Amino acid sequence: MPNSRIKCVVAEDEALLRESLVQLLGQVWPELEIVASCEDGGSALEAIAEHRPHVVFLDIRMPGLSGMEVASSLLDAGIKTEVVFVTAYDQYAIDAFERGASDYLLKPVARERLAGTVGRVQARLQRGGQDVQQLQALLQQLQAVAPPQPKAPPLVWLTASRGQETRLILVDDVAYFQSDSKYTVVMTADGEALLRKPIRDLLEVLDSTHFKQVHRSTIVNLRAVAGVTRDESGRGILRLKNRPETLAVSQPFMALFRNM
Repeated sequence: MPNSRIKCVVAEDEALLRESLVQLLGQVWPELEIVASCEDGGSALEAIAEHRPHVVFLDIRMPGLSGMEVASSLLDAGIKTEVVFVTAYDQYAIDAFERGASDYLLKPVARERLAGTVGRVQARLQRGGQDVQQLQALLQQLQAVAPPQPKAPPLVWLTASRGQETRLILVDDVAYFQSDSKYTVVMTADGEALLRKPIRDLLEVLDSTHFKQVHRSTIVNLRAVAGVTRDESGRGILRLKNRPETLAVSQPFMALFRNM
């Protein structure tokens, strides 16, 4: 496979670390084409589905979907790509990585370590790429040993504006959130309001049991979903219980609804 055709997606939620990794990759693998640089798991998943890169660098912990969840979704969607995990974790995960098929990089990423990783990735690509079963086994090991991520209690109320009025909205009453330029639309059964908080920040404070990202720009309350259908392209369409409109689900996120 010619090096000039190798495509890559980088996903890291910390801007300085993401920029540093992109810069280092340009130094140690100048032929690599970085087709997307993402700040959260949802954007990474959509970028991977769109570009079908040969290699992805995934931060394990990101807002919304974690790197492990992105990798699992890729396997569910049948997208084969070489996965390199980037982590701030220490010894608890290292044994699992050492036994697995994937490389890992510890933050802050050192040029020498990255160069070694790139060499191993290139060799695996020449041999046909990552072993899917080994990647599945590695993800199971990581999920078993990963310590729970400390989180603040999920958001219960939020304040949003409707015209000149500021409204206090119970989060459970929200059907979905959707990005709209500088704002986020908060949609309830009785209409919309605007919130000055980006989707990415909402993913960190919503109850992930009930609120799921289904598109780069959309978070839905699963309790507000009446049903889901799939079109010929594999994209999903959500029907809502108390809203007349439907919501698009990007194909990579359809794994959320496999049991519906």
